[in-house]
Amino acid sequence: MDDLDVRLLVELLRDRITPDRSLGQHFLLDEAVIDRAVEIASKNHPINEHSHVLEIGPGPGSLTLELLRTGAKVTAIELDEEATSHLARVFNNADGKLQVIHADALEIDWPKDITHIVSNLPYQISSPVLDRIQKHHFSSKLKGISLLVQEEFAERMAMNKGYATRGPLGHSLWLDFDVELDSKVAPHSFSPSPRVHSRLTNLIPVNREMTESIDRRLFRMVIIECFANRRRKLRTSLKKSPKRLNRISGWHRSRWEKATNTIPSETLDLRPENLTSEDWVSLISQITQA
Repeated sequence: MDDLDVRLLVELLRDRITPDRSLGQHFLLDEAVIDRAVEIASKNHPINEHSHVLEIGPGPGSLTLELLRTGAKVTAIELDEEATSHLARVFNNADGKLQVIHADALEIDWPKDITHIVSNLPYQISSPVLDRIQKHHFSSKLKGISLLVQEEFAERMAMNKGYATRGPLGHSLWLDFDVELDSKVAPHSFSPSPRVHSRLTNLIPVNREMTESIDRRLFRMVIIECFANRRRKLRTSLKKSPKRLNRISGWHRSRWEKATNTIPSETLDLRPENLTSEDWVSLISQITQA
């Protein structure tokens, strides 16, 4: 791998394909961003020869190269067939350290022993990938996660710009992670350049005592329902039971009506964006225990 560098990897792949914007193929060129992505994923638990890193959408292998240089085992899931072949050619399985899987990362099982996730995520699958990450972390406990995503999306992950960025995405992530926003990444750091700025994000696993007994399905379902009309007061949004409520064991319309009747009037007069993640946990706990 000593003869490889980021620009060469990108040029080798671009010689064979025309990047498909529908697949989010914006290949990372900036070595400083690549180094930082690996660094922040290692913040609490270093990536080393004992680690197993998952990379989603490796493309030319820009991040893959730096991950392999840490000595870690890397599993890279790539949807584009030509990119998959390119990775096999240039890395040649990296002495057994690299497994390249030609598949949709949303449709296959991920290795259960992965310790870290580091990825330049295709923008159009960022939200469902985060859902998969949370489900995987809930059962397998990841040690570090570094993602490069669209800047506006990163702000909604972190909910760092007031009411406007509060929503189902950030509240759901809060159950398991502190989301830290790191370096901003300009369009010229990619080939081809996207039309938007990007942001490195660090998802730091946390254990929140108040969420241990929360019904996560109900938590997400209620928040999604309320934010579907974020300007409505909770009084209106909670009047009817959420769609597909009966898919959650023990829940039905009559129980919902009884439970929501116990919510204080001052809470019902709020809009969903007025509630913090802690407020939502308290509200769902009250509904559940009613």
